[in-house]
Amino acid sequence: MLDILVAGGGYTGLSVAVSIKKAAPHLNIMVVDGAPDGAWQKDGRASAIAAAASRLLDALGVWSEILPKAQPINSMVITDSRTADPVRPVFLTFDGNVADGEPFAHMVPNPAMVGPLIEMAKSLGVELRYSTTVDGFRSGPGSVNAHLSSGETLAARLLVACDGVKSKLREIAGIKTVNFDYGQSGIVTTVEHERPHGGVAEEHFLPAGPFAILPLPDNRSSLVWTERTHDADRLVASDDLVFEEELERRFGHKLGTLKVVSGRRAFPLGLTLARAFVAERFALAGDAAHGIHPISGQGLNLGFKDVAALAETIVDADRLGLDIGSLAVLERYQSWRRFDTFRMGVTTDVLNRLFSNDITPIRVARDFGLGLVERMPTLKSFFIRQAAGVSSEGNPKLLQGVLP
Repeated sequence: MLDILVAGGGYTGLSVAVSIKKAAPHLNIMVVDGAPDGAWQKDGRASAIAAAASRLLDALGVWSEILPKAQPINSMVITDSRTADPVRPVFLTFDGNVADGEPFAHMVPNPAMVGPLIEMAKSLGVELRYSTTVDGFRSGPGSVNAHLSSGETLAARLLVACDGVKSKLREIAGIKTVNFDYGQSGIVTTVEHERPHGGVAEEHFLPAGPFAILPLPDNRSSLVWTERTHDADRLVASDDLVFEEELERRFGHKLGTLKVVSGRRAFPLGLTLARAFVAERFALAGDAAHGIHPISGQGLNLGFKDVAALAETIVDADRLGLDIGSLAVLERYQSWRRFDTFRMGVTTDVLNRLFSNDITPIRVARDFGLGLVERMPTLKSFFIRQAAGVSSEGNPKLLQGVLP
């Protein structure tokens, strides 16, 4: 019988397996993923890794492999304007360091993160199975029986669902969600530009939604471009000339000529919060537990917080000789993560509603607020430490760079 079966082999699922196996090598852990082996190498996206998450990855022994391919964010600039405005005044700037030599975040191409996690999992003895999904499960007194797409049935003490925001396993477990559709989509692509970005991230608040420019190595930037869903679909389907013209209107010309160097895709944006994170012998982590607006860049980092809390919960219970799949043990994980997730969901929801409009009184009020924060260094420092994930007391050990 397995100790832990993880459904989903992305960075969240792999991090769950590696963090627990590294701290408790005797536990028997398997990860199954529906994608073919090697499909992760074709992922052209990049993710913002907050300082706390990079500490976690360092504790797992993979950050040294990731860092050479990462781009530190040295500073962040926030503007608020209309798309056609010739000048975009800067209302707020953030210095990028939370400590000497430690940026508050790095931009990392997704394959550069997943690859080292896979190699670490293999070296620790975690079994990885690809082209395989958990199609159903039933929890019993001593184990959960998971039915795989291969036709096999596996018994485990705990099933961890990391199968995305539309989690099939969450539905099978009977866990309800709070859902809201923003009527927006996020266009994700990568561009190459003539001049260096200097490690500066920019977020332009435009009436349709935020337009984020996130620096990557080699004079490239990752874009998260929010538009009303019908406009996003039209832009993604348009020819290259139309797409690049609309892109330049929002990106500007200060970095020179732009060239789109990756495919462009649009993802519908909404708020999804699981009403519970656990059931008997079952736990949700990552996007399966929460899907939030990318306005704050915290979606992935919320997943790493789940990883750290779940790993510490399971490892501590195992050391005490407790049943790692029991609801009594898993309640600790739920209480650790549910309020923080709800708070972040509400925060991103409010920010999106506040900034994704062109109502003059609201625009004046929000610009006054941004200008006020710009003039208060202590408050700016508080916000940057919050974004970096290093300010919360009671953080799980992994977010402090220490194995549980």
